[in-house]
Amino acid sequence: MTEPEDPLGQWTGRLLRLGVGIAPEAARSFVHDLYAQAQSDLDDERAEADFQREE
Repeated sequence: MTEPEDPLGQWTGRLLRLGVGIAPEAARSFVHDLYAQAQSDLDDERAEADFQREE
């Protein structure tokens, strides 16, 4: 069985190519935090839309 592709790896690589001197760990942490915040924002939007539909 193959491992699923790391969804953050591609974005971490892009970030590392954009800037000189960015530590790989810092880039990965930034991408992870950004992804987590985006997911949270989407969850909030979905909850609000569900609430609006129920009213």
